[in-house]
Amino acid sequence: MVSVKKVALGIVLLIIAIWFLSGVYIVHPNEEGIIRRWGRYYASKGPGIHYHIPWPVERVDKPPIAKIQKMEIGYKTIRVGPPAVYQDIEEEALMLTGDTNIVDLWFIVHYRIKDAKAYLFNIKNVKKTIKDAAEAAMRQTIGDRGVDEALTIGKEEIQDATQERLQRILDLYESGIHVVTVKLQDVHAPGEVKEAFEGVASAREARERLVNEALGKYNTEIPRARGEAERTIREAEAYALQRVKHSQGEAKRFLDRLKAYRKAKVITKDRLYLETMREILPDIEKVIMAEPREGILKFLNLRAQGLEGSLRSGE
Repeated sequence: MVSVKKVALGIVLLIIAIWFLSGVYIVHPNEEGIIRRWGRYYASKGPGIHYHIPWPVERVDKPPIAKIQKMEIGYKTIRVGPPAVYQDIEEEALMLTGDTNIVDLWFIVHYRIKDAKAYLFNIKNVKKTIKDAAEAAMRQTIGDRGVDEALTIGKEEIQDATQERLQRILDLYESGIHVVTVKLQDVHAPGEVKEAFEGVASAREARERLVNEALGKYNTEIPRARGEAERTIREAEAYALQRVKHSQGEAKRFLDRLKAYRKAKVITKDRLYLETMREILPDIEKVIMAEPREGILKFLNLRAQGLEGSLRSGE
């Protein structure tokens, strides 16, 4: 018969074995294992199977260092949907602009853990700290700008400036947080003046659109007009060169005739006379009469003798 002492000893040994086995833990690839010994930081472990002295001596935290986490400021998502349902948090959303106007602003902060040890040990209530720092950074950024920038053309600059300020604050706290993005979700005027602000914003957007359209038209027409002007100039230069060459040719032809005339004035004179007659009297029968010698009148019928064609061909 088994004694009570042996049963008790077996139970104790089983409890000790379970206690020792509870020290086995797994760190997944997107995590980092942080071991606390008596509440203080002891060691960091990468992905894999590890062992630590079980509680209450040591405990393990496994923050998701690779996960991009999201924080909503100015509103809260009630239902993802579709359709999505949101709740406005007025004390977070209402902000004062640099020109003393009030806007209702919703934005999101995406962040991840870049230093797990700093994240766990340097600040308390991490999520509230991030939210308060993000709200302060956004209020400072909005306070440096007018309402028109917040509603229309300055959103990208506001996002970038807020992200930079928030990162500086979290680095000052040594929080171990890296700010991935700051994204404006909605910026609008409070309900009492919303319609008036929307009208102003629509008018400004229309003005920007018309300016962009005009610039597009300018960028299209000006190069085309310059091309037309350049083509016209080139055509004029070509025509001028053509006329100059033609005039030079005419002048050279005249000088050649003059030179030939001076060498044989009578022959050249007769040739020019016959060519002129051929041009001004193309359809009339022409007869060339020579000077009378020894009382006999001699003449030459160009058409009958077949010489008119020779004159035309330059023979």
